[in-house]
Amino acid sequence: MTTFAVINPATGETLAEYPDATAAEIEQALASTQQTYQEWSRKTTVAERAKLAVRLGELFEERQEELGAIINREMGKPLDQSIGEAEFSGAISKAFGENAEKWLADEELEVEDGLRSFFRFQGTGVILGIMPWNYPYYQVARFAVPNLILGNTVILKHAAQCPESALALQQLFLDAGFPEGAYVNVFATHEQLSDIIADDRIQGVSLTGSERAGAIVAEQAGKHLKKCVLELGGSDVFVVLEGTTNIDRAVRHAVGGRMENTGQACNGSKRIVVHESVFEEFAQKFKEAIAGQSYENGDFGPLSSAGATSTLTKQVQGALDQGAEQLVGNNTPDGNLYTPSVITGITPEMDVYSQELFGPVAQLYKFSTDDEAISLANSSPYGLGSAVFCDDEAHAEAVGNQLDVGMVFINATGLEGADVPFGGVKKSGYGRELGKVGMLEFANKKLFRFAAKK
Repeated sequence: MTTFAVINPATGETLAEYPDATAAEIEQALASTQQTYQEWSRKTTVAERAKLAVRLGELFEERQEELGAIINREMGKPLDQSIGEAEFSGAISKAFGENAEKWLADEELEVEDGLRSFFRFQGTGVILGIMPWNYPYYQVARFAVPNLILGNTVILKHAAQCPESALALQQLFLDAGFPEGAYVNVFATHEQLSDIIADDRIQGVSLTGSERAGAIVAEQAGKHLKKCVLELGGSDVFVVLEGTTNIDRAVRHAVGGRMENTGQACNGSKRIVVHESVFEEFAQKFKEAIAGQSYENGDFGPLSSAGATSTLTKQVQGALDQGAEQLVGNNTPDGNLYTPSVITGITPEMDVYSQELFGPVAQLYKFSTDDEAISLANSSPYGLGSAVFCDDEAHAEAVGNQLDVGMVFINATGLEGADVPFGGVKKSGYGRELGKVGMLEFANKKLFRFAAKK
């Protein structure tokens, strides 16, 4: 059976299959990206490459409906969200293109001897990207576009269930004017990825995916002294502090944070932690809102695959067997349609306490003190993002300051932006994407120093 196939998660029907790359195709990808780095990337300016990124952004927008239909079919994302993802990917491409010259400007250094000194940010060579199925365009855009502008070239291995969006992306880069060999898609197997990472032409690896995949890639990259950026799992906390008066707003954001992409987002709000003073009101409204989510209205879609459905069902059943209570939902999926759910009564002894639930299942907790909420939040092995709600923003910020996470959003979810850095700590990975800091992850920070004039 081929590794790469389009299997409609709504029906289980296999729509198309694509052959794994041959050894010759892998070598061609390595050779062409290395040649393009030498002959194009190093001989063009940031402004020239940035202009192509802006055009790429325009193409994302022009083709958003076509692109949205592809990933709706491949991984089940509701169509309006699929189209929105293509549109946001265009915004990311434009943002990098429009800010590139400012973000990559020489950085003057103040040095003791007074000699003129500065960093110049340049590419390093060919970068391998290993991307996931849950955001097939967004994840690629935020990795590939800044690297191409910086002066790197890209080999992209997409998720096995996203071959058609992978091919559509490669065509977008070509149609935007990037030359052959600047961005090359490969349908590589796991074994072939190991060989690619080991190849001397590869200068870095970026992976967005599971903790397990990240550990394997980090080990391989480290063995061969390759720079690595990892964006892995998350079990983000959503904290409602004492002094929160707009409970309806908090509930609205909690539902949005949990249900985005049918709950299949690394930075989704998975653990809802509410102060006892507002718990009853919040819990009642939250349960009603989750129970009111409608597949027919497009609030959520099927889970991405039969494997994803099986995993989530087993995790929830394990929690129930260990004493958790299901307040909403039934843990009985219809094919890959999983009813949005809320579980509570979770204790540290339960397996689910430290697991990531990748689907529309919220964990609901009650706390009495800030220290209790902070301890609960930090007990997770993950540390991607968080949301903290309170009328007193200083109070919310003080709590957020004590969370072991890479991102804290105050009084909202979904505050990501094309120029806002994204990333986490602990088992959520390391490195950042988006914004200037993301653009510099795979940069050669080349030092220039000028001797004193005599």
